[in-house]
Amino acid sequence: MRKKSLILILFIILKCQVQAQNNNTVNIHFSGLFNGSKIIFNDYYALFSKTDSIQFTSIKFYISNLELLKNTRSVYTEPNSFHLIDLCFDSTSFISLPIPENISYDELKFHIGIDSLTNVSGAMGGDLDPTKGMYWTWQNGYINAKIEGKSNLCKTRHNEFEFHIGGYTYPFNSLQTKRLLVKNKNDINLILEMEKLFQEINLSTQNKLMSPSSEVVKLAILFSTTFTLAK
Repeated sequence: MRKKSLILILFIILKCQVQAQNNNTVNIHFSGLFNGSKIIFNDYYALFSKTDSIQFTSIKFYISNLELLKNTRSVYTEPNSFHLIDLCFDSTSFISLPIPENISYDELKFHIGIDSLTNVSGAMGGDLDPTKGMYWTWQNGYINAKIEGKSNLCKTRHNEFEFHIGGYTYPFNSLQTKRLLVKNKNDINLILEMEKLFQEINLSTQNKLMSPSSEVVKLAILFSTTFTLAK
């Protein structure tokens, strides 16, 4: 009996070792930049004139449905793929994606936000837990991204701006899809060039969006353009 138990234990150990050898990890790192400078939260950055400035207090967003492609064809899709990225903290600004070692890929594809099927399934756990502060209501679903801060251009209380990007039903579906050529890299560094977003926003007149709308959809499209590979 002991001999059988020992053989079973050895088999399990060997199986785990083989599985570990047959798996690889793709590390995807996210960082924010503003006009080429790394965003440090609560620091001020010059806007597009010497007298105007911007300060970020929060940049949070969902990355979902991570997929690797080769010659435009899918070769791997992460199961249960939902990641809340918070650029305030290094520990929540990267994704470790375990993949089979024999996978060859040249493109990374992902959603920025949460798909409609997940939204209608109701609030869930993990990174989708409502306590993360990224869930509106069952009617409006998840907030795909939060961008908050201050600017002297904002004629609001404490000069604050708040952009909550979400909405999953027509005509206010704000989910965006991003595809980037990555050339089989195991370390992928993605940067968000946030100045691209604020070049298109007049903070003196537009500084608060908090529910699904056509303006939020436009903002979601603009936000997706900030994602690029680090050079």
